[in-house]
Amino acid sequence: MTFVGCSLPEQFVNPLFEVFDGGDFALTSYRDVEEPFARLRVYLADAADAAEASRRLRSAMAVVGADAPVETGEIPDEDWKLSYRRHFKTETVGRRLVVVPEWELEDWKDDGSSPPRETVVIDPGLAFGTGRHETTKACLQFIDALAAEEKAASFLDMGCGSGILSIAAAKLGFYPVRGFDVDPEAVSVATENAAMNGVDARFDHFALGRGKPLPGGPARYDVVAANILGPLLVRFADEIAACVGGRLIVSGILNELYPEVLAAYEARGFRELDRTTLGEWTTGLLTIRI
Repeated sequence: MTFVGCSLPEQFVNPLFEVFDGGDFALTSYRDVEEPFARLRVYLADAADAAEASRRLRSAMAVVGADAPVETGEIPDEDWKLSYRRHFKTETVGRRLVVVPEWELEDWKDDGSSPPRETVVIDPGLAFGTGRHETTKACLQFIDALAAEEKAASFLDMGCGSGILSIAAAKLGFYPVRGFDVDPEAVSVATENAAMNGVDARFDHFALGRGKPLPGGPARYDVVAANILGPLLVRFADEIAACVGGRLIVSGILNELYPEVLAAYEARGFRELDRTTLGEWTTGLLTIRI
């Protein structure tokens, strides 16, 4: 299996995923907690595609202002799909959530903590969302806290990735639960993960900015989680705000961009209830002013 990739500070990972115009090339990333940089790779069945994949990756890097050498290499075919597993381990998030990789489920045992834990089993495949990234972790913490307040509330997951936020919401009692992603691979992975967890969550292939409403479901949701990127949260603020019937979690925001994101939603009738800063990322919990 041929790969094309680079190593970059983690602040560039989410922006690259948003601007990478890969066509049939899927961009992946992982970072060992002991390493300073994230590794981004495109895996190729045909080595002849390496030059085009390299060009597209360099183009995306230029858009987000990243500068790093792009390398091409080979790894054994049997290893590439499973290589991310060594970086994804069982982790407790918030008061009631434990995120367990599907391949560790057999060995995981509840420690009897109080309150009881809800187990979210995930195989992210090539989709974003393991619960280890600061943005995902902060969203899960807010969802956990809101579940104690919102009884049978509806939930919308914008940019669902692996489906981890939707699955956690469903496990904690939100209903109905829906999510969407611009990446059809993510929609497929999220659907499989929801089935593996035995929860009722629907995922659609959908993108903001096309002037079309999300098909089906309520017009507004009690809780909306938008874990995308700061610039996209500002750019699509009108569309996102129109889907919110109560609380809005905004995430994927570099710390220095958070004031701009907050101002965009305050201008649309929201106020901040809380915020969490983990590393270089800030996540906000907003509500509609009454």
